[in-house]
Amino acid sequence: MDFHLFRMQLERGIDHVNNMYVALDFPSWEETESFISIHRLQGVPVKVGMELFYREGPDVIKRLKEDQHPIFLDLKLHDIPTTVFRAMRNLAELDIDLVNVHALGGVEMMKQAKAGLRSGARTDHETKLIAVTILTSFDKKTMNQELLLPGEIAEHAVHLAKMAKQSEVDGVVCSVHEAVGIKAICGQDFITVTPGIRLEASGRDDQKRVATPYYAREYHADRIVIGRSITEAENPREAYERAIKEWSNETKL
Repeated sequence: MDFHLFRMQLERGIDHVNNMYVALDFPSWEETESFISIHRLQGVPVKVGMELFYREGPDVIKRLKEDQHPIFLDLKLHDIPTTVFRAMRNLAELDIDLVNVHALGGVEMMKQAKAGLRSGARTDHETKLIAVTILTSFDKKTMNQELLLPGEIAEHAVHLAKMAKQSEVDGVVCSVHEAVGIKAICGQDFITVTPGIRLEASGRDDQKRVATPYYAREYHADRIVIGRSITEAENPREAYERAIKEWSNETKL
């Protein structure tokens, strides 16, 4: 993809550009800033996880917003309802796009998370709340034998999504493989955010339920998160553009 065409798409708000988040799984702001600058990824949607946020705190969000990055803050809150309410009330002030909790925290916790976001909002911008169903690092064996949850992953993912919907949560984090079933139950407007995205030539690393951007698009994921396929690629800029082409169904690659 031509760089100028990419910038034009970004400025026009084309869905497949704005809904693919690059996971900034770096240990410090210095490394994060260097990666973005060297590979000309200013302004692309990004996911900030625990590693970077716990090191840099809210300042990293402010710095990324200065560069016009849409932000998914991936902290997976899971605690008693009152604690989650208070945490979300503070996070609401960051004015980001997405933030999440664990659906396993239960209906009341998710309701309080949503209430905290509304209570702490300082602008008209709405931060979307999503709930993690079953981590993509889990497979059926792990879920059955370690968590002692019988049955299939898809069954539990759909059940947790129904709980999230009941709690007025905006969507869920799930694998691509569960997205269609979740939308069938919770509706097409219910957001599915799918991590575990890999380019065809990339390894699985510690993810079990993975998919390519093309596959994610075919199975109606709304937003995807892609990390090491880009950040550890020989040419991250080129890998990003390949992922965008797949995600937009321009080519299967």
